Amino acid sequence: MPDANSEPSTDSRTLWGVSEDERSEWTRARAGDTHAFAAVFDRHESRAFAHARQLLTSREDAKDAVTVAFYELWRKRAQVRLVEGSPLPWLLNTVAFTARNLERSSRRYRGLLHRLPPPAPSGPVVAVDESGALAALKRLPSREQSVMVLTVLEGYPERDVARALGIPVGTVKSRLNRAKARLRTELEGMEFL
Repeated sequence: MPDANSEPSTDSRTLWGVSEDERSEWTRARAGDTHAFAAVFDRHESRAFAHARQLLTSREDAKDAVTVAFYELWRKRAQVRLVEGSPLPWLLNTVAFTARNLERSSRRYRGLLHRLPPPAPSGPVVAVDESGALAALKRLPSREQSVMVLTVLEGYPERDVARALGIPVGTVKSRLNRAKARLRTELEGMEFL
């Protein structure tokens, strides 16, 4: 421990343990600088996650709690009360609050599941027969298959398909016609029940 006559530390930490870098990042983040907020996230994410893991049994719930807490930190950044220049205490409190809400919600969900009647037994799982139309569709070239799926199966207009695939509408029409002709030829010889 340095004595009263020694030189001040060259460390950029203040009397309370918060570095000038952290203060600067938070000031810029509070002003809306997303890069500075990313630095705040990088600085405190592991601590927030460790706190969430202590409060929640599910790792995924802990991740959700941290995500919500950082979202709230960004959303309420102008009102966040700093403790010794750091948003970490506020963040940890928000993680704890979110964890309680997630745990309460999970308990209600589990209770609801326990009150449901058991599912009726189902028959054996039958594999999909891909010897018919689906198999024929899968044998199309990928460019024709994409157009066929989007227009015929999903029902999108040709101009929307063209926009989604980044090709002209005329190309969509010609690929669709080729795909239909190929499928027609393949399916003519098949018997359907």
